[in-house]
Amino acid sequence: MSEKLQKVLARSGHGSRRELEAKIAAGRVSVNGQVASLGERIDESAVVRIDGHEVSIKPQEEVVCRVLMYHKPEGELCTRRDPEGRPTVYDRLPRVQGARWVAVGRLDINTSGLLLFTTDGELANRLMHPGHAIEREYSARVFGEVTDDMLRKLKQGVQLEDGMASFKDIKRGGGEGMNQWFRVMLTEGRNREVRRLWESQGVQVSRLIRIRYGNIKLEQGLPQSGWAELPLPTINYLRELVGLPPETRTFLDPRKTESRQKRYARARRVNAEKIKARASDKPTKGRARTRK
Repeated sequence: MSEKLQKVLARSGHGSRRELEAKIAAGRVSVNGQVASLGERIDESAVVRIDGHEVSIKPQEEVVCRVLMYHKPEGELCTRRDPEGRPTVYDRLPRVQGARWVAVGRLDINTSGLLLFTTDGELANRLMHPGHAIEREYSARVFGEVTDDMLRKLKQGVQLEDGMASFKDIKRGGGEGMNQWFRVMLTEGRNREVRRLWESQGVQVSRLIRIRYGNIKLEQGLPQSGWAELPLPTINYLRELVGLPPETRTFLDPRKTESRQKRYARARRVNAEKIKARASDKPTKGRARTRK
């Protein structure tokens, strides 16, 4: 049975469907020695080359869907290579044989937090499609005076240069004066959308962290530039969100997953104990300190 070229290449791990469509349109892909056309259908016997290099074509039953959670720090670029030699989010990812990691969306250079990668380009393409309206939650530190009227406008919708946009939800997250934290939630991933929404109200985002994608939260204890492979139930949650059949195979050892969760829980417990100890060391309000 034949399938669309870009879909087969995405499933085989050669990039997201969006990236591959751009390469096909630019004449960088050939099928059986002929320059490919967008929407062309191929079968498993086709010889496909990208930029002159033959690439593998995998049937559906040979593709194992893997997903990584990555803790992106500020300063890393969401690109495979940077001409200026700056660090990218791909630099620290584990190598995969016969496939490659595809980012599910992007975070700009000054944004940190949760970024997902998968070996299944079709999954990445569907997760990025605005029609699925998957929730993305951010923690934003905002510099400037924020009024209730501004928050109401941001939830109702404001006009940006690329159309109407709004936060699905906004919650105050602490802070005083001109620097305050807010938890905001979107269901699309337009370029710099969180920052542009706040800027439309005359205030600036001084720090931005993505903390949730769907029901997947950034794991506490996962260091910046660190990654963790997601277990099969979580992968199938993502696949179900976008109408893909469940994955049945995994390279992940369940014992390692359990060990990592225990390690993170222990780190959180130790941190809580440290905070409690520091609080108990502070002098009680109204009580004079003893002079030595």
